[in-house]
Amino acid sequence: MDLSALRIFKAVAEEGSVTQAALRLHRVQSNVSARLTQLEESLGVALFHRAGRRLLISAEGERLLDYAGRLLALAGEAEASVRGEQTPSGVLRIGAMETTAAARLPRLLAAFHRDHPQVELQLETGPTDELLQAVLQHRLDLALVAAPVGHAELAQQEVFDEELVLLTDAGHAPVATPQDVAKRTLLVFRAGCAYRRRLEAWFAEADVGIARVCEFGTFEAILGCVAAGMGVALMPREVLRQRGLADSIACHTLPARTARVKTVLVWRADVLRQPARQAFAASLLA
Repeated sequence: MDLSALRIFKAVAEEGSVTQAALRLHRVQSNVSARLTQLEESLGVALFHRAGRRLLISAEGERLLDYAGRLLALAGEAEASVRGEQTPSGVLRIGAMETTAAARLPRLLAAFHRDHPQVELQLETGPTDELLQAVLQHRLDLALVAAPVGHAELAQQEVFDEELVLLTDAGHAPVATPQDVAKRTLLVFRAGCAYRRRLEAWFAEADVGIARVCEFGTFEAILGCVAAGMGVALMPREVLRQRGLADSIACHTLPARTARVKTVLVWRADVLRQPARQAFAASLLA
């Protein structure tokens, strides 16, 4: 089992397709298929279940994927250490919450790209829970998520302090308690979103039932539906400030235990040396 085979296996597992993995790795499809078959034969297990053109990872494949991520990360760290590389380079896979990516990252990423042109940035957005799992499974090098983070395998540093506000349409009456919006629909990101959990906890603490929940994939869709009067949402005040939506959306201040949240940068604690990651972390605190 060599590192090249593990890279191919990992790409296929993440893409769910030999064709997409071949495109990502800049290899011909037949080569990827052959190497994957050789790996399965050498291990004596099926790493995937074939479902038409899709490949569904097996239980054995899931176990190998965790080891593959760790082995490939360790190999990259060892190579950089032996070569004495200090200049950040290569691919840096960054995860971020939707709102963080929109409100905090554009200028930071542009500045980082200007200062470190040898680093290829890849950005993926999603809920906090999904991003944490992606870092743990070596699919992301680091991620910006909502605190608190309780994984011993992850190192973390605080980078932003956000104030979350309740959003309603501009004509809504002032909101002081969950009772004031008890009959309104909650407009939220999918399960795993830390901000969604805070909003649901605000209702639960007041013993107020939630009338209805609608899930969205983007914050722009949520903002549009809030402005149209469809329901209420919870988001960082910074998102609203940058977009100048005061004429169509009202912000309502919440208690500090609900409103104040820190955004932290997380990465695997066992990946000790990765110049690109370290440079990015430093840029967030500059």
